[in-house]
Amino acid sequence: MNQKNNRQINDMKHPENLFEEKMVKDIFFTQLSDKIIILKVEQGGKFRYVYANEKGLEHANLHKNDMGKLLTEALPKEHAKHLIHYYKEVIETNDTVVFLDEIEIENGEKRIFESRLTGITDKNNTIHYIVSVTRDISYTAFEKKQLMESTEIYQSLIIHNLDAIFSVNEKGRILNVNPASQEMFGYSENEMLDRSIYDFVDRKSVSDIFRVMTNTLLGEPQTSDCIFIGNEERKINVQLKTVPIIVNEKIIGIYIIIRDLTEQWENHEKMNFMAMHDHLTGLWNRRALMEHLQMEIANSKQKKREFALLYMDIDRFKYFNDTLGHQAGDVLLKQTAERLGTLKLANYRVYRLGGDEFVILLPGHEKREVNRFSQNILALFNIPFDINGQDYYVTPSIGISMFPADGQDSETLIKNADGALLQVKEKGKGHFRFYRSDMKDAFPNYILMEAHLRKAIEMNEFVMHYQPQVNLKTGKIKTFEALLRWQNRKFGNVPPSQFIPLAEETGLIIPIGEWVIHSVCSQLADWRNKGYKDIRVAINISPKQFLQTNLPEIIQKALFMNQLPASALEIEITEGAMEDTIAALSMLHRLKKIGIIISVDDFGTGYSSLNYLKRFPIDILKIDQSFVREIQVNEKDAAITKTIIHLAHNLGMEVIAEGVEEEDQVQFLVSAQCQKAQGYYFSRPVSAKEIEQKVLYI
Repeated sequence: MNQKNNRQINDMKHPENLFEEKMVKDIFFTQLSDKIIILKVEQGGKFRYVYANEKGLEHANLHKNDMGKLLTEALPKEHAKHLIHYYKEVIETNDTVVFLDEIEIENGEKRIFESRLTGITDKNNTIHYIVSVTRDISYTAFEKKQLMESTEIYQSLIIHNLDAIFSVNEKGRILNVNPASQEMFGYSENEMLDRSIYDFVDRKSVSDIFRVMTNTLLGEPQTSDCIFIGNEERKINVQLKTVPIIVNEKIIGIYIIIRDLTEQWENHEKMNFMAMHDHLTGLWNRRALMEHLQMEIANSKQKKREFALLYMDIDRFKYFNDTLGHQAGDVLLKQTAERLGTLKLANYRVYRLGGDEFVILLPGHEKREVNRFSQNILALFNIPFDINGQDYYVTPSIGISMFPADGQDSETLIKNADGALLQVKEKGKGHFRFYRSDMKDAFPNYILMEAHLRKAIEMNEFVMHYQPQVNLKTGKIKTFEALLRWQNRKFGNVPPSQFIPLAEETGLIIPIGEWVIHSVCSQLADWRNKGYKDIRVAINISPKQFLQTNLPEIIQKALFMNQLPASALEIEITEGAMEDTIAALSMLHRLKKIGIIISVDDFGTGYSSLNYLKRFPIDILKIDQSFVREIQVNEKDAAITKTIIHLAHNLGMEVIAEGVEEEDQVQFLVSAQCQKAQGYYFSRPVSAKEIEQKVLYI
């Protein structure tokens, strides 16, 4: 008690009212649970026990006969010294002194006692007595200690937590932030306090945070993934947890715990990117194509619209790669990917499947628009590619399938686009072609078709037809082109345009080609035995056959077995077979060494090189029917045809025009001094028997 509150008494031994004194003693000293002791202050800093209630005697380990003794007489020396220190402090300060003692009771339990020492003064404000009131506060102290420990633990968890922790009120105003919040967001504590939590939320995540806050204020803790915004507009991908703050059973705010997942998210995105993209070009890869194609099929079915799948590769890429090296090949692929990304059309996606194979997915466009888009792709390659300071010209070939006409599932669309690409390769490269649905109608099961093709030789299903080549000056026929036909027991007569690409793809073209060589040589031997000794037959050799190192030996063996001169046989190759200049030159010289006549088929449809005409031992150029067809109405076709004829004559080569169907075309070719022609105007390809009956008798 303060000095103002001290009670003043003159002499406790002489109360004016004995009844009142007895009542006071009974209430304050007997009925109360506190331990009460009164000591008289004497000169020399001595203190004498005057009174103690029962609980006071028990607590101080005193007896009633100790009343009247000095404190130093009643208590052990050290304990007395400890207490005298506090009693003297009361006299010196004339104020209440409070101290705590921890005492171990009989069962070893420790208890905490609080003692309050209050001086009782006279009218001169001199302290004559000191009242000691001691109270057992063990339970209160324990609760207080627990509370302090809990508070310290809580503060430690908040302060040292690696996650950002906000406390906000029910309106979202920030009340407190921990150090991790400041580090994560890049703001000081003062810059964040009293601001709305929504000031730090990305616009896309505002609705999510509002939902989370609303549910939390209803008493439901929430978890959500969202995006916050830090200093300098830095996006932070986080996992957010909220807990309601409850005081007296009322929700007064929210704890928001924010874990930064930006690094994990970036790693996940990086792994996902690597899984879905080509590492060289950065384009989508095959896995991405299959996923996107499935989605596009479902979307296009729902919207009842078309889309196109373009399958593209780079012509002569293998030769380019082998000649200049894989590093230069990689540069070419990267530059190709970059150019394909510059096309001015929305919503298309480009994929690299591997090697030089690219696929373009073009949703929501009709065939006419796809045609124009494909022309734009070809135009991209008109500009040379700069590789190591040198310009190189390359061309693409493109096969196209349309949904739903050419397939309603991923596998069929890819296969049909690839099939169309193979047809482009067969027809000279450097252009595009849509898949032809008639092939699909004729052979819906290509696996079955392949199975039959593998047994065609064994089942004796192949037959050779021959198309006459007419000498336009004399009208005589001494040369023929051999053309393979397949009469299948299940499918009937199968057009070459259907089974030749499959034979190329499966490698069956090698044994089939060898069969053709032996069959033609056998027929030539038969005709020679019948007296037709000056006949020559041209055999088409596929690019794969042309790469066979033992091709000259195969031909030489067939000639020897049938006792034929090499001049009876002509080998017809396409420009595409000569892409690998070194290998082609070697093969041609080996064939010429035998004495074989060499002709180039479909001349002018590919990217013809005057250089190979000069270097290669070529005997005959065959003008493609695409030029012959319109020479009477198209000035450019007429000019090209005349140029080829003139060029061949100057190089000492013979010229044969293909696909001649009308008399006017014949007259034009005669006037242009073309040596030979073949086509339906003269004769369709017919059997050897018909040749004997209608041609050789002349």
